[in-house]
Amino acid sequence: MLATLPARAQGLDTAIDSFFAATTTWFVNIIFSNFPGTSFPWIVAWLVVGATVFTLYFGFIQFRAFRHSIQLVRGDYSNPNDAGEVSHFQALTTALSGTVGLGNIAGVAVAISIGGPGATFWMILAGLLGMASKFTECTLGVKYRNEYADGTVSGGPMYYMVKGFKERGVPGGKFMAVLFAIFCILGSFGGGNMFQANQAHAQITNVVGAYPGWITGVVMAVIVFLVIVGGLKSIARVTEKVVPFMAAIYVGTALIIIGMNYDMIGEAFRQIFVGAFTNDGVVGGMIGALIQGFRRAAFSNEAGVGSAAIAHSAVRTKEPTTEGFVSLLEPFIDTVIICTMTALVIIITGQLVSDPTTGLFVLNEAGDRIQTVTGNGGVALTSDAFSSAFGWFRYILVLAVVLFAFSTMISWSYYGLKAWTFLFGEGQTKELIFKLLFCFFVIIGAASSLGAVIDFSDAAIFAMAVVNILALYVLMPIVKAEMNSYLARLKSGEIRKYQ
Repeated sequence: MLATLPARAQGLDTAIDSFFAATTTWFVNIIFSNFPGTSFPWIVAWLVVGATVFTLYFGFIQFRAFRHSIQLVRGDYSNPNDAGEVSHFQALTTALSGTVGLGNIAGVAVAISIGGPGATFWMILAGLLGMASKFTECTLGVKYRNEYADGTVSGGPMYYMVKGFKERGVPGGKFMAVLFAIFCILGSFGGGNMFQANQAHAQITNVVGAYPGWITGVVMAVIVFLVIVGGLKSIARVTEKVVPFMAAIYVGTALIIIGMNYDMIGEAFRQIFVGAFTNDGVVGGMIGALIQGFRRAAFSNEAGVGSAAIAHSAVRTKEPTTEGFVSLLEPFIDTVIICTMTALVIIITGQLVSDPTTGLFVLNEAGDRIQTVTGNGGVALTSDAFSSAFGWFRYILVLAVVLFAFSTMISWSYYGLKAWTFLFGEGQTKELIFKLLFCFFVIIGAASSLGAVIDFSDAAIFAMAVVNILALYVLMPIVKAEMNSYLARLKSGEIRKYQ
């Protein structure tokens, strides 16, 4: 019986994958379909247009409130007696741990290898616009959260859809909230869990050699369970240490490489800016660069998806706007800083092959991406770029990927849990059932290659954005009223510093 287990597991893997492919392909195709005659996914346009609308409606609040946002994260205005479970900094790191991940490592490499250095420009622009989306959803998350007698809170799009729509006299809030919660649970099991475990195992085996994926899965599941069983405070204590640490390792190494090649920084930024507006030498020309930049930013920082509003809802504050301000730092850190660092290292280390005569990039044989020095793409290209300066970096990259995967999983466990309790009610037994289910899927993800399951789960995450941004359009006048009230009281001195 033991001898036949691997074959049985493989057969089950194939059966599950085939079932999901047969029953959910239509849904995946709808969510990730392109505009007719283009390679631009409509869901990316949905996120970018929403971010642009919020940027204009709130008067470029992401730039006006940037300094105050940093003061809030430092705790300058934090009243320890306010309701909530975590500090502004802990809420920020919990939400960041759900977004900072493989998109910053592999996603950027994909964008540049297809769209050239110019994709970085559009990625940065999308990140800056996405700051307004995060501000909008996280302000609403705190305003309409549920606060319980034991000091815990539940919040997020599910709650502001129900309460906010009722306040404005708009029908359909309950239906949208249930739909969002279902998508959130499915997304937490797949894109926020199985995919992370799967990629972490893949990176480990690239360095240490092949071994059964269930071993990685069991180890990660046990660690994840030990963290998430303690609730959000336990998650926050871990993420406030892991996120700065992993960001410091990754960004620190990138800065060292950039510093070693300081004479090429100007040329790298020239390629980024010129490449954003020219048609030469990249797949799809300027439009190709724009599509890849926007797409990677949207997939990386999740602005508008609504997930971050769940984490930020638990902050200790009585002012919803403060957490909106704190949350707008996420796309800046995730996309503008970390993604740009990755892009600069790839460009500066000369991973993209260009024709010395024309100066244009050389496409690969298939003509679907730029030829790289090693022929690699995705996370392997990023590894090549960093390893060209430090041969040992591939070991650091494994550590970074595992930490990114781990932190993403524990954050998405909280998102899924809050969607679960919204549907089935609060209670320790109900919460424990979800947590055990979540850890079970960690093992499945590491041991399997359930492509269709993960595709469906990723589609579910972006389906969250369809429902969420519709709600944000309805509720943004409430956010504006909150913002104007807070800024007026801040200016008058009514809102004061506590430190």
